[in-house]
Amino acid sequence: MSTLILFLLAIGILGFGLISGKVQRSIITLPIVFVAFGYLVGGSGLGLVELPMDDALIHLLAELTLVVVLFTDASRIDLKILRREHDLPVRLLSFGLPLTVILGTVVGAVLFPHLGIWEVALLAAILAPTDAALGQAVVSNPKVPVRIRQALNVESGLNDGIALPAVLVLLSIACATGQPDNFGYWIRFAALQVTLGPLVGIAVGVAGGKLLDWGTKSRWMSQSFLELGALGIALLAFSSAELVHGNGFIAAFCAGLAMGNTSKAICKVYEFAETEGQFMTLLVFLIFGGVLVPQAIAHANASMWLYAFLSLTLIRIVPVLIALIGKGLRFDTRLFLGWFGPRGIASILFALLVVEEATGGQHEELVHIVYLTVLLSVIAHGVSAYPGSAAYARRHGDGDHAEGAGVTEMPLRLPERG
Repeated sequence: MSTLILFLLAIGILGFGLISGKVQRSIITLPIVFVAFGYLVGGSGLGLVELPMDDALIHLLAELTLVVVLFTDASRIDLKILRREHDLPVRLLSFGLPLTVILGTVVGAVLFPHLGIWEVALLAAILAPTDAALGQAVVSNPKVPVRIRQALNVESGLNDGIALPAVLVLLSIACATGQPDNFGYWIRFAALQVTLGPLVGIAVGVAGGKLLDWGTKSRWMSQSFLELGALGIALLAFSSAELVHGNGFIAAFCAGLAMGNTSKAICKVYEFAETEGQFMTLLVFLIFGGVLVPQAIAHANASMWLYAFLSLTLIRIVPVLIALIGKGLRFDTRLFLGWFGPRGIASILFALLVVEEATGGQHEELVHIVYLTVLLSVIAHGVSAYPGSAAYARRHGDGDHAEGAGVTEMPLRLPERG
């Protein structure tokens, strides 16, 4: 079955690649194509891909993809530049992100009174991170003021790693409330996860980055292995943290952040790691469309669809409007930043972590809501990205307002190639 999935992935990449130049300025995006392709070949279509949600292949892929995505997302963020110039993403992360979780919890408690408060809080935390790659036309359009597109780019680079500890803690509490006899175990588990993970990750990231710098200067290390070294550091951080009972995913994020801000070699390995991460991300979207979406749709009800819709609108936009008060931005700019907060790969992978940790179908409804939300986001944000960014650029491309303030650009998740 794994061979067939790889075969279909190869067909999808080749097929899209042949027309990519024609569709890059259209409402057709890579995530839309792969989710639709996955649905076509999945159990609800041709029946070529039929895997149970708890299949070991899915969870192995999820773990590897999350490690690479967290590491590369963090490695592209320059903390000195962030503190000095990027006040908008700092506001979005420090105020917008917590407000999104709080509002998502309140809405979830109203729509799903049968779920516990910790479960709906977990749902809100899983859906809080954004994925700028789903609206690639927004963050890569040079006519959109750089301050605005970089706000979305930097926000999406950091909010998955920032939200992850909250997801882990809330998951532990939700599991503990369902198993009162094991309450102490789950609390100790959460404490170890969010403390040892960052310590191990920072240590591995700094040490690994210094080793790659030494390998570059001494010329003992070839370029090909220098590129592989970044993935090695990500996996080393993950595995080292897991061996001491910390959280490997937090460690991978912290390792990327540490290496990206201490190592000169990161600029030589970033694009290679991004390419590997993109390949695995496409495979996740293929399985998402073929396996996870049909199951979510089969279990969906009106309340679940409503929450998915509100997660992309009210629950995202209102916190952004509040967080950006006093920044001198026009109201339509704040709406633009609020709307283009797609839910994507991080939410899918966080949900798969919940499936792996839960027992006996626990949190099943929560996971289906996440998948419905991501499905809506893939479609809505993908379709609106190019026309929306073009329309916004026509209104604000002159740079005469707060939107036009100059900032240093940081790399995108999916680098544009000429």
